[in-house]
Amino acid sequence: MIRLLVFSRRDRRLHQYDLGGRRTVVFCALGGLILLAGLFYAGLTAGVHIAETRPGSAQSVWQAQLEQQAHELQALREHTHEHLDALAHRLGQMNAHVIRLDALGQRLTGMADLEDGEFDFTRGPGLGGPEDWLTGESGRNELADVLRMIDELEAQLQDRQTQLSVLEDLLLDRNLRARVQPEGRPVASGWISSRFGRRTDPFTGRPAMHRGIDFAGRPGTEIFSAGDGVVIFAGSRYGFGRMIEINHGNGYVTRYAHNKENLVEVGDTVRKGEVIGLMGSTGRATGTHLHFEVLLNGRQVDPLPYIQGRR
Repeated sequence: MIRLLVFSRRDRRLHQYDLGGRRTVVFCALGGLILLAGLFYAGLTAGVHIAETRPGSAQSVWQAQLEQQAHELQALREHTHEHLDALAHRLGQMNAHVIRLDALGQRLTGMADLEDGEFDFTRGPGLGGPEDWLTGESGRNELADVLRMIDELEAQLQDRQTQLSVLEDLLLDRNLRARVQPEGRPVASGWISSRFGRRTDPFTGRPAMHRGIDFAGRPGTEIFSAGDGVVIFAGSRYGFGRMIEINHGNGYVTRYAHNKENLVEVGDTVRKGEVIGLMGSTGRATGTHLHFEVLLNGRQVDPLPYIQGRR
């Protein structure tokens, strides 16, 4: 049994109350409820006071962190798109470069008169190999596609550059051979007065071998080099009068004899079609003409096929 003592201020006496088992339980429950109510009120009051006096509360901190993360995510997204835009721009430039190279290659192939298929700039080179599937790339498909296209274009550029390099070497070789090999008439005007081969010598009347072609014309008619080369002789020689010899390489040498005047000297580099002398009648000649010879590996050959461009 619980005994409760209560002091009364009215009669200034101490009163005594005996509490039984049920009264004790009811009293304790009532006291606990009063205590909990007091604590709840005190906590609520303190929370309101803290929320009003501290703006950096947990909710505010969380809101600020969420906003910061949203800004960082947006910046990352914009940065990624900027990189993709730059890659796409670079991809467009490379593709335009490939198109220009293809057009140039097609034009050069036509100019070189090559067989179909020898240099084909309309298709890429043949490729192959077993397929190897990539995994774990689902999050980077867009970037991976752009990078793959760039790799393919780089491969196409390398292939086109290789083909153009080979084609350029081929064209240069053909152009060089065309320029150094004697070809065309060594005079702009005049007519063939004597061909290569056996003929009657105009001075003795006997059969003789004529190892060149004679072009009859007026004194002072310009004489042209039949090809690119280097002058190895420019002077007078018995029977030829004033003469010029040009070495064209690849075993070719041309001679221009009976000149009125030589306009080049030994060591000069001449171009095809360049004026090297003037037609005359010096040396063993019956009149004004040019005696033109073509030597291949030291032997005179018939100049007519070279004049006609059939060599």
